[in-house]
Amino acid sequence: MATEIKVPTLGESVTTATIARWLKKVGDSVMADEPLVELETDKVTVEVNAPAAGTLAEIVAAEGAEVEVGALLGMLGEGGRTMAQPAANPAPGINPPPTPSGPVARPAAEGGHAPLPAAAKMMAEQGVSASAVGVGTGKDGRVTKGDVLDFLARPAAAPAVAAAPKAARAVEEGEERVKMTRLRRTIAARLKEAQNTAAMLTTFNEVDMSAAMALRSEYKDAFEKKHKGVRLGFMSFFVRASVAALKEFPAVNAEIDGDDIIYKHHVHMGIAVGGANGLVVPVVRHADTMGFAEIEKSIGDFGRRARDGQLKIEELSGGTFTITNGGVYGSLMSTPILNAPQSAILGMHKIQERPVAVAGKVEIRPMMYLALSYDHRIIDGKEAVSFLVRVKEMIEDPRRLLLDL
Repeated sequence: MATEIKVPTLGESVTTATIARWLKKVGDSVMADEPLVELETDKVTVEVNAPAAGTLAEIVAAEGAEVEVGALLGMLGEGGRTMAQPAANPAPGINPPPTPSGPVARPAAEGGHAPLPAAAKMMAEQGVSASAVGVGTGKDGRVTKGDVLDFLARPAAAPAVAAAPKAARAVEEGEERVKMTRLRRTIAARLKEAQNTAAMLTTFNEVDMSAAMALRSEYKDAFEKKHKGVRLGFMSFFVRASVAALKEFPAVNAEIDGDDIIYKHHVHMGIAVGGANGLVVPVVRHADTMGFAEIEKSIGDFGRRARDGQLKIEELSGGTFTITNGGVYGSLMSTPILNAPQSAILGMHKIQERPVAVAGKVEIRPMMYLALSYDHRIIDGKEAVSFLVRVKEMIEDPRRLLLDL
């Protein structure tokens, strides 16, 4: 009996995926739950496992195709061929059985290129017509969500002819052309969208890490022993400090939705980490209810699974505020870009010993520059600066974190 292989539910707001690669070829025997194909979404790479043991009898959606949730990817059979796969030499006068149909990318609508559901929803929200977007990058020219984001990122004053895709230049000797992954295209479009949409500003401060480093040095071994291998890092200090500051300045934890402001009475903390295919932002949910050990354990787990490409889609959505640490790569100062629809992001940087004035004397202290990028439409300059000062105060005197001061 034939078994259908379909695109599984991909998580919040994700309705389409691209076939990254098939891990098996037609005729291969597979076991139940063995990975068959990799799907690349806007956020992560997802493996689709075999729903049963058998033989991969047919591949319906080829590599590079864009498919929707529920789309038919292929067929599993008990043998090397299923009823869905025509025989190599059918008997004369006998028509081969039809290939099974499924919601694989549908052909272009008559007279145009039908958008995929996620793209159609965004186009309706933004008042964009299919003719304005033009031919999409999806199968059969269908418009994808990424196409709409690319269209929205174009300068408003650009002439209509500019909507046509620019011809690719010839590759010269010593160069190599590689198609951008879906994840990289999505990152590029969303970051550009954030710049075009938000009134983004960045405010800076610096923090003396002496007290936090001394506290960590004194208790890290006992902390790791008590919490069974969980290491005490500086990220938990900044998460706790940010949570406290967000409670004091709720606009930093809010978002704009049309003409409304949505205030969040919880903190879902996004932590930017380097993944196998680029930067991803897993979310520590209800970080405002967690202690140091829970935060460090969650971040450590996210980091390991991000490197292995094992993060789940639902773990990458719903954040209300983000922290990114360019210091792990040696960055001394940067201006982080907002993670829309969030209204602010905190940037940590490299700890570097510098001469500073302390009580009228010059001392060498371990200093870190902090950067808060924020949407000026919802957060005033006074709030942004005060938020960053509050984080600085709590890091420089960690007792404040324990006493909620």
